[in-house]
Amino acid sequence: MTKEISYGQEIFRKTIHLSSLWIVVSIAFFPKWFNIALFAFLLVSTILVEYGNHRKWRLFTLTYGSLFNRILREKETQEKFHLSGAPYVIAAALMVTIIFPKIIAMTALSVMLIGDTGAALVGRKLGKHKINLGTKSIEGSIAFWLFSTVVLLFFHFIYHQPPSFLLFGFAGITGATFAEIYENRIRLDDNFSIPLVVGLFLCLSVWL
Repeated sequence: MTKEISYGQEIFRKTIHLSSLWIVVSIAFFPKWFNIALFAFLLVSTILVEYGNHRKWRLFTLTYGSLFNRILREKETQEKFHLSGAPYVIAAALMVTIIFPKIIAMTALSVMLIGDTGAALVGRKLGKHKINLGTKSIEGSIAFWLFSTVVLLFFHFIYHQPPSFLLFGFAGITGATFAEIYENRIRLDDNFSIPLVVGLFLCLSVWL
């Protein structure tokens, strides 16, 4: 049976997750070339740090390890090296910055950061009806969809997007909900898949 981190550790982990909203702010205010260079640098650096911590290199265990080892999930502490969610968040930021318009990139990343946080905290606390072999819950999935809807409405009204933005956005967050539920089956971390799914659907509002 997979050992879960405590709910308090989950809150701490998701607080760190939410702190990545600085990425959305960076996309909003800095040039595209700057963000691509920044996210690429951070991606390589984060992978190096996590690998160094995994190999128990002293510099990384005394810094990264002392701060984050206690909130790593079981698969992230196994003998075989596994990345945490952080590199996938940065990889998603890099990808959506490259391929999507600014507003779509900001929305897609915000859906992932806020929706996934809501899903995890609600699912761990209130999730009684398990799905996908017990790895997810109906309550957590509903929370993801509702939190993501709030994000979508925020960007729709603040940035005066057309009705099609909402239409395809709702389709996108519904698709992203299933991407999160079946993360282990599609073998793609939901920190990476969710922004791509949402971004691709939102692009339809521009292309069609």
